[in-house]
Amino acid sequence: MNKRPALSVIVPAYNVARYIEPCIHAILQQLAPGHELIVINDGSTDATPALIEAMRRAHGGANFTLIDQHNQGVAAARNRGLAAATGDYILFIDGDDLLRPGSLAALDQVIAQHRPDAIACDFSMWHPDNPAKTCIVTSGHAPGVMLRDSDATLRTFFVDRHMYVWAYVIRRAIYEQHPQPVFPLNRVFEDVSVLSRLLSECASVYRLAHATIDYRQHASSITKAISYQQCLDFAAALQQVAAYFRTRTVSDELRLAIDFAACHFYIGIVKNTYQLSWSSGRTARAEVKSRLLDSLFHPPEVVLAAMRRRADRNERQVGQALSGSTLFHIRMAVSRKFMSWQRNRKAKALAALA
Repeated sequence: MNKRPALSVIVPAYNVARYIEPCIHAILQQLAPGHELIVINDGSTDATPALIEAMRRAHGGANFTLIDQHNQGVAAARNRGLAAATGDYILFIDGDDLLRPGSLAALDQVIAQHRPDAIACDFSMWHPDNPAKTCIVTSGHAPGVMLRDSDATLRTFFVDRHMYVWAYVIRRAIYEQHPQPVFPLNRVFEDVSVLSRLLSECASVYRLAHATIDYRQHASSITKAISYQQCLDFAAALQQVAAYFRTRTVSDELRLAIDFAACHFYIGIVKNTYQLSWSSGRTARAEVKSRLLDSLFHPPEVVLAAMRRRADRNERQVGQALSGSTLFHIRMAVSRKFMSWQRNRKAKALAALA
């Protein structure tokens, strides 16, 4: 009788022909009989499925599965992978990222010795086009320690703001007890609304002081247009986080940590709206502000005062954005136009070298 794998590695893949081979190769180099690899081809129109199938055939093992589906988005691909997984723990990897050497062995050791509900992992902010910018991003959780205080764990999570589902390896049973489908369909930033809820259901979290993922920061991403709907989706995810934690008994410290995280994300969304047309940007800013105010546990002046006491560098900009400061508006508009010009110039230069 076959033993159930300890770890299921799930890779959603859509039109990543340029990156999928090194992604899968890095996994296969570490894949052992106690692991399974599930790749979801989300209706790719390039060579992605053919490349994956060739690697699956070359691998020859029964623990590598390729699932094809019509294009439905990364959330649906993750849900499909979860439905197919049989491992005790789930590790997600995006199709343009890399699993760092020794990661599966390190995870196996934690699972065998501690059996936590979740494993918090470090990761690498990877700039392959500019290696000097590559850096390791560490979790704020205490390394090598089993954490059993859910409130404290969540406070660290919201302070870190590592809202990436692949930064945590979580028991499949936790995913299964979550309302289905786990990842909300037809929206981006699905990690933000889901991950904190999953962690709130974990009785124990272990911090693995090992960077498991190379999170690729590639040139093509800087030319990706910000859309009106993306801005609203991010704000909606913050609303869902707040709505969920209003149903739970949590400390005021945790509620304030959630407010801080919401404000940090809010100012990022506001800055992105300046890449939209004048009319769409103005409408998006008004809607995002409304959703932020609905997301906060405390009045905004209380949150801003607390940020100021902690010398939070974003406090001033959040306050200016909420107050509708004309100077802030002009500065952001000019800054974003200059950044857009720089990005377009860099993209054209890279295209010329290709």
